[in-house]
Amino acid sequence: MASPPPAVRRTRRPTGAPPPLPRPIGLSATAWLTLAALLVSAAFLVAERTPWLRAVDQASTWLLRQLAAVRTPWLTGVANWINTNGVTWHPVIGVVVVLLIIVFRRWRHLLVLTLCVFFVEIVSGVISDALSRPRPYGVPIIGRWIGYSAPSPAVLTATFLLVAGVYCLVVPGRPRSVAKAVVAVVVAVFCLSRLYLAVDHPDDVLFGVALGVAIPAAAFRFFTPDEVFPVVYRRGRTAHVDVTGTRSMAIRQAVHDQLGLTVLDITPVGLESSAGSTPLRLTIQGDPDEYLFGKLYTRGHVRADRWYKLWRTILYGSLEDEHPFHSVRQLTQYEDYVLRLLRDAGVRSAAPYGIVEITPEREYLLVTEFFAGAVELGHADVDDGLIDQGLLLIRKLWDAGLAHRDIKPGNLMVRDSELLLIDAGFAQVRPSPWRQAVDLGNMMLVLAVRTDAERVYRRALEYFTPDELAEAFAATRGVASPTQLRTFLKRDPRDLLAEFRAQAPPRRPIVLQRWGARRVIVAAAMLGAALLAVDLAVDAFQNGTAANALTTVPFCGTSHDMILSAQAVPSSAMLPCVAARPSGWTAGAAKITNGRSVFWLDSDQAGPRAVTVTLTATCDTAGAVRIPSDHAGAERFERPLTLQPRFTLTRMYTFPGGCVTYQFSFVPGAAPLLAIPVDTAVAFEPRSALVGHVRQTEGLALCGRGAACSR
Repeated sequence: MASPPPAVRRTRRPTGAPPPLPRPIGLSATAWLTLAALLVSAAFLVAERTPWLRAVDQASTWLLRQLAAVRTPWLTGVANWINTNGVTWHPVIGVVVVLLIIVFRRWRHLLVLTLCVFFVEIVSGVISDALSRPRPYGVPIIGRWIGYSAPSPAVLTATFLLVAGVYCLVVPGRPRSVAKAVVAVVVAVFCLSRLYLAVDHPDDVLFGVALGVAIPAAAFRFFTPDEVFPVVYRRGRTAHVDVTGTRSMAIRQAVHDQLGLTVLDITPVGLESSAGSTPLRLTIQGDPDEYLFGKLYTRGHVRADRWYKLWRTILYGSLEDEHPFHSVRQLTQYEDYVLRLLRDAGVRSAAPYGIVEITPEREYLLVTEFFAGAVELGHADVDDGLIDQGLLLIRKLWDAGLAHRDIKPGNLMVRDSELLLIDAGFAQVRPSPWRQAVDLGNMMLVLAVRTDAERVYRRALEYFTPDELAEAFAATRGVASPTQLRTFLKRDPRDLLAEFRAQAPPRRPIVLQRWGARRVIVAAAMLGAALLAVDLAVDAFQNGTAANALTTVPFCGTSHDMILSAQAVPSSAMLPCVAARPSGWTAGAAKITNGRSVFWLDSDQAGPRAVTVTLTATCDTAGAVRIPSDHAGAERFERPLTLQPRFTLTRMYTFPGGCVTYQFSFVPGAAPLLAIPVDTAVAFEPRSALVGHVRQTEGLALCGRGAACSR
């Protein structure tokens, strides 16, 4: 078949010009990323300049006071219900999204989601620790909260999970637009409830929303574009990408510019037997119009090939030729090269017409001859002439040092009693003898499905020796045959493989399981990576996705950590803090939430969390012994200690509006005397000092849950 005459002159894409199908992130995602970057920059700028911080805090207080002015018991109950359930359902939403992604086998989306979780955890933790912003001033806080306020961890987590769920589970187009609108309403109601309860600053809520939208939107649009990784619920192979809309226009433009041909129509063909590409029939303008065949390869196909061969290495070991392609360009170029080799070897296959670049390093289209009017061998009437052509085809491959590696009914076409070979993308030059024997065995099985084993075997003796035929059926079994061929054999009531083996000379089956160092190392690495990913994911979800569930240990003074601790227990007249770090002791971390402030100290001899200090409004002193206090204005109680097998002791200090509990828990063998330095390490800071500091620096009052603002 002669090449169709070009309708127009071929056009070279100038340097810097976009490809036919670019991969932009999108205007909305860019806008969210810009907003997030501006908020991050402004937050650090404001945090370092007290006048700016004072102005921002006063503006936040004014807005929160307007909302507090309309507080009513029933509205407060609704807001608390929304806030509490919104935070509680975060892990459930995350688990449901992950399970649905797994059910629908969107592994690319799952990988991007996992990486985004880690990224959000790291970014939010860095920002939260750097700003260490307390909760709002000047308005009573009446809702649930935990840790620092900027960015709002609850809002960030809720927004992130909902937006990620939309991109992973909702079909693009109108359904996704509707889902985004629903998510926007849900997030807005959740944010409004937290502002009503005064648990977040308005700018912290905006901060959380910006990060929660920008990170998943940008990540999924860039790494899982709908054109390459569509979210669909129709049946079909995931290898078949959508060729309508934007991609259709890109293919037409690319073929027009690079091959000089005008494409009138693009139609997917042969999808049932194709799993490694998207096969297309291109209608080319001419006089008359002609058909060409196109194989669309994307980065997803290369990735799938890589994972497929890696998995086969783990399951079966090295089969001598399981080497993946490293790029889409390499895969496309290789098939074009093999088609030319097959033509030179006298094998009737599709004539190549050129390679079309859709997106550099992402998508390429291999254009070849289209066998119009041909049918698959699995649906054709097979006579001795076709049997001879099939066997001679394998002999030509052997003589040319080639192996097709995918001999199946879908890759053997019949037109006008001529056998045609297609789909040479995974053919191999200088294959192993095992692979050549598999090609022969598969060809004979394909032919026998449409005829019978005895007839095919008798004709095969004209081209191959009995020993070669015995080798073919010793090698061809199980995973050595393509899936489509195995399906045909299962439907056939005859045991064709056994019939062939009965006619061939006896030979022991060739072992497919190949053990080696590479297989063991790859399997161990995959198992280790899976366990590590599960551990990291569980840890991320346990931390609520946002790392600012933990804060730094409050040191005595007027730091933000001390203010946050004062907001946790607003009734407490004194606040525990670290005054000094004795030799061998280090500050661990703190967890400050409404109603409770906890921090712990680590010891090089007594172990991690050797002493945990907890501030609450009240504590139960029943069963404790009152002893002289070493802190002015506080009463001291202790419960009986234990020395064996490890030292433990509970000490409590009570004072107006608060109680501080020391829980000593040393590692076995640690001396009880190590507890003595804690008496000097931990001190109590008067709440009045923090009230005065906030009034002086912010011009606002220090308030808290269920208490009037301290002035």
